[in-house]
Amino acid sequence: MIVYVESNFVLELAFLQEEHESCLELLSLSESGDICLVLPAFSIGEPYEAWVRRSKQRRGLHEQLITTIHELSRSRPYQGSSDEFQELTDLLLRSDEEEKHRLDDTLQRILQTVGVIPIDLSIIRAAITSQESRSLSPQDSIVYASILDHLATEPENCSCFITKNSRDFMNPDIENDLKAYNCRLLTKFISGLGYVRSKL
Repeated sequence: MIVYVESNFVLELAFLQEEHESCLELLSLSESGDICLVLPAFSIGEPYEAWVRRSKQRRGLHEQLITTIHELSRSRPYQGSSDEFQELTDLLLRSDEEEKHRLDDTLQRILQTVGVIPIDLSIIRAAITSQESRSLSPQDSIVYASILDHLATEPENCSCFITKNSRDFMNPDIENDLKAYNCRLLTKFISGLGYVRSKL
């Protein structure tokens, strides 16, 4: 069975988000050879973009806190609280570094077992078309075109596409496109894991 995932699968695992345990089990099923996990190449870079955004937000917040703490420390009632404030600012920087390490480690593990769909000219052309025909963002259209391209090479296989991005992908036309290739769309990793288990 083929299970298609995208960048939110990587983010769930790397940032230990609410569905990371389901993602971990899917990854383990892939490592044991029970399923074939497939990831569009575009979805390898997107998690780093997400980390960069989070990092910038935290560093901006860190700088604001340092300024505010400096101002507060000049006031006698708060002079004894500098250690507590320091712990908070240290946590912001430490979490940033820890998340980068987890993201690197997660991708290293994923890339040992998943199939990666390379981006070529035909996928880019199909992605541009699907931006209008399926109302997808440029990023989502590349992911979608990549999956459809891969499905066309695996017409007999039972498959599913699991994404948390229900707002953009939960579209009757997209569901029908995928059904034509015997591929089911699922928008929760726990539901995807249940579906995969039912097919094994």
